[in-house]
Amino acid sequence: MDFLFEGINGLSWKEPVMWLIGFILIYLAIKRDMEPMLLLPIGLGCILVNMPLTNVLNEVAADGTIITPGILDWLFEVGVNTSEAMPILLFIGIGAMIDFGPLISNPKLMLLGGFAQLGIFITILFASLTGVFEIGDAASIGIIGAADGPTSILVARALGSNYLGAITIVAYSYMALVPIIQPPVIKLVTTKKQRLIRMDDQIIKPVSKTVRILFPIVITLISGLIAPKSLALIGFLMFGNLLRECGVLNQLSKTAQNELVNLITLLLGITIASQMRAEAFLSLETLMIVGLGLFAFIFDTIGGVLFADVMNLFLKKKINPMIGAAGISAFPMSARVVHKLGRKEDPTNYLLMHAVGANVSGQVASAIVGGLIIALVLG
Repeated sequence: MDFLFEGINGLSWKEPVMWLIGFILIYLAIKRDMEPMLLLPIGLGCILVNMPLTNVLNEVAADGTIITPGILDWLFEVGVNTSEAMPILLFIGIGAMIDFGPLISNPKLMLLGGFAQLGIFITILFASLTGVFEIGDAASIGIIGAADGPTSILVARALGSNYLGAITIVAYSYMALVPIIQPPVIKLVTTKKQRLIRMDDQIIKPVSKTVRILFPIVITLISGLIAPKSLALIGFLMFGNLLRECGVLNQLSKTAQNELVNLITLLLGITIASQMRAEAFLSLETLMIVGLGLFAFIFDTIGGVLFADVMNLFLKKKINPMIGAAGISAFPMSARVVHKLGRKEDPTNYLLMHAVGANVSGQVASAIVGGLIIALVLG
C-alpha cells in the first residue's frame, strides 16, 4: 500500500509554495480579470507541474533518457523551444487586431515607440552588473520592459535563458498591471500643464487602402534588412495586418483575431507553466527578475514621455507628452491608460487615436529591438 502515499512522501516545502502561486494567478485571472486568458492556464499549469511524480512532465532515467514523455514538456519542446511556433503564430492574431492608420497618418509617432524601449537597455546593463546573470539572461530580463509577452518568450528562448518561466510570468503580469503602474509614473514626469496639451489641430486623416496594404509589406522589408533576427515576429505581425487590410480575407482576419489568438494564448500559458518547477522558480534570482522587470517597465514609460518633451522643443504643433508613455508594446491597454488620464485632466480632451498610433509603433519597435538584442548577444 506504500504506493498510495508516494505523492505525499515526495513533497517538500517548495511544492505547496508553488501551489499557492498557482492559486494566486488563478485568483487574479478570475476575480480581478487580469489577463485571464493567460494567467488562468499558467496558474493551473503551475499546480500541475509541481505535483510529486506528475506525469505532465517527462519521466527521465538516471542517464537523462526520457522514459515516458509528458504532455507539457512535449508542448514546450515542440511549440516553444524547438520552433518558437506558439509566440510567433500569436503575432498573426495581434497583427490582425492592429489598425496602423493613426501611425501612418502621423508617422512621427514612430519615434515615440522607438525611444519607449529605453528601459530595456538600461535594465540589461544593470542586470549584467549584478554579476548574478549571464548576458543572455540579462538581455532576456531587459526585454520585459516592452510589456510584450511573445517577444519576451522568443528572446529568452533564443538566448537560452535559464529563467524563461519567471521572465514570462513577470512580462505578462506587468502587461496586466499597465493601468496600475503607468498613471503614477506618467504623473511623476509630467506637469499638469503638459497633461492638458490638446492635439485637436493634429487630425488623424483617413489612409487609403493602397497605403494600408503597402505599409505591412514595406515594414517587413525594412525590418528584414535592419534586424533580420526580428523577421519572424515582424513578418507574422505584418502578415496578420495584411489579412486585415487586404479586404478579401475578412473571415480569416476575424478567425486570426479571435479563435487563433485565444487558442494559442491558452496553449502558450499552460505550456510555459512547465518551466515553473519549484526547484528552479523559488530563488533569489526570481525575485531579482521581478524587481528588474518593474524597473525596465517604468523606464520604458519614462523614456517615451521624456522623448516627447524633446520633440516638443522642435515642433510647432505640440504633442501631449503622455502620448510617449503609450510607446510601450502593451496594446491597446497603454493607449487607453493615456486617453483616460487625459480625460481626467480635461474631460473634453480626446487623445485616444494619437495614443493608439504611439502604441502600435511600440508593438513594432519592441519586436525589432528583440531581434537586435538577439543578434547582438549571439554575435
